[in-house]
Amino acid sequence: MKKKFLSAAVSSALVVSMLLTGCGNEDNGGNTESSNNSVEGNTESSSGNTESTPAESSAAGDEGGSSETPEGNSGYVLTDLKVMVDGTVNSVKQETEAQIKVRDAFIPQLEAAIGEAIGHEINIEFEVGDHSKYNEYVGRKFVSEQYPDVMIMSANMMKQYQGTGLLWDMADAYDNAEFNTSGRLKLTGINEGMKDSQGHLYGFAPTYGNGCVTYVKQSWLDNVGLKGDDIKTYDDFYNMLLAFKNGDPDGNGVDGDTYGFISAGLIGTEAPWINYTAEFWQDAYPSIIQGEDGVWYDGFQTDATKAALERLKQAYYVDKVIDPDSFTAGTKQAREKWWGAEQSGSSGVFTYWAGQWYKNVIDNLAKNELPSDVYELAPIAEIQNSWGGFLNREAPVWVIIDDGDGDDSREQAIFDAFLATMMDGDKVQTLWTYGAEGLEWSTEASEGFTLNAGTEKEKVYGPYAEGEFHQLPSVAEPESKLSTKNHLDPLLVVSPLTNGYATVGDLESISNKFFTDNCVDAPVSPSSDTYSERSADIVDARNVAIAEVVVNGGDVDAAMEKYVNTVGSLIDQILEELNTAE
Repeated sequence: MKKKFLSAAVSSALVVSMLLTGCGNEDNGGNTESSNNSVEGNTESSSGNTESTPAESSAAGDEGGSSETPEGNSGYVLTDLKVMVDGTVNSVKQETEAQIKVRDAFIPQLEAAIGEAIGHEINIEFEVGDHSKYNEYVGRKFVSEQYPDVMIMSANMMKQYQGTGLLWDMADAYDNAEFNTSGRLKLTGINEGMKDSQGHLYGFAPTYGNGCVTYVKQSWLDNVGLKGDDIKTYDDFYNMLLAFKNGDPDGNGVDGDTYGFISAGLIGTEAPWINYTAEFWQDAYPSIIQGEDGVWYDGFQTDATKAALERLKQAYYVDKVIDPDSFTAGTKQAREKWWGAEQSGSSGVFTYWAGQWYKNVIDNLAKNELPSDVYELAPIAEIQNSWGGFLNREAPVWVIIDDGDGDDSREQAIFDAFLATMMDGDKVQTLWTYGAEGLEWSTEASEGFTLNAGTEKEKVYGPYAEGEFHQLPSVAEPESKLSTKNHLDPLLVVSPLTNGYATVGDLESISNKFFTDNCVDAPVSPSSDTYSERSADIVDARNVAIAEVVVNGGDVDAAMEKYVNTVGSLIDQILEELNTAE
């Protein structure tokens, strides 16, 4: 019955998951690449076999656990755990030798720390999905009935699945978790805001969502005689792009062999949709959105969206200031083209995640022996006047798969072992934040080390006293870089570390502060039965309209008419559900 229940419940949502990638150019899932990703590439690799449902792999009495000894809040002894992640958990990747070395150290340490917390040994099996097409990856797994026990989802993805019966309602577990009841939870609104109207909570966000800022190559500004502080309006912004497109901003002696702007898609495939191209969309929000009066409407069918499409058309099709690869580029392709050693064909402006990625883009420009000064552009007046700043997206979440047996004991045990310990403030949370002890960080006495020795970027770290926390040189590039964060950003986490190990580099701190000083919360994503089942149809129709106008230079009214004819009745049904919901 359990397997039949899961198959029936998920059938309506699987196609949604597999198609949500649209043009296949968005990072989905836990962040998704918000602030804590490394730059060592994505992975499609997986570990182990996950061809059974949670109910089959971990039912009492089988190899997944037993109920002989009371454990935690549930009485269920969880001995095996299958975890599915995207590319945002750096310490479980396995593409390179360095990543494998970290993974081989991290997982045993995590198992030991969690085992100590719950009072018995536990085996954790990680599967790393294709980061740039994570929704599609998850959809294929679910079609094959290969369910993990716990996994990362984007907030939008969670809302697609929460009505299927697949996801466990963890509201009670969250409310009674020690990190919550003890008062250690500082950002209470993040997860409270994800509860539905009935108080159900289907995912836990350990951090707030973060968002994107607009990065500009300072050397390009200098070469065309512009100052970042003077870019205050859309006209200023567009004139900068024209200068980057038609002049010689990279200084190679050739005019017109560069672009103004590159992005990972002209529109995102998950909320908040406009974060990679915010200056062009401005006051438009091309998705179903709730107005200030509480009424839901389709933001794509508005005059603001038509104006945004005309701006994009002018930039992409007419003036060609946007790199044409932006229509289909994934995040990896876009960022590597922006900081690549060959700057002919590159762009001066790239909108991407704040925080850790500010350091990453600077480091990679330097790695390719390019000028590495990067200017963070404040929101232009049109964005300030409409939204009030950059959009802070809904936080990525961890979800627990419900085995459908009507007994919450096993799911509660998963929450206690995996999610509650992730916020313990100490051993487990430190591993999730900084990775493997002794390899990526240490508290042992040390004379310290020097990075970038003999260069203008030389920096000495240490010495360190016994018990003093410090990050270690990167396993992949020990001569030039510190280890990156693992999964949790200490500046974004909802329940901070209590052991004093919260250290953040200067660049990450600068960028995080810049973003938080200039951001507002993104609109709440819709949630209705029909939207969960059919939102992919709307995304597809929207992408067709964008392509016809922006890429092919078509008429915006004709494209909008086609969009309405294709999905208008579907949207009306969704709006009816949203606006009549209790």
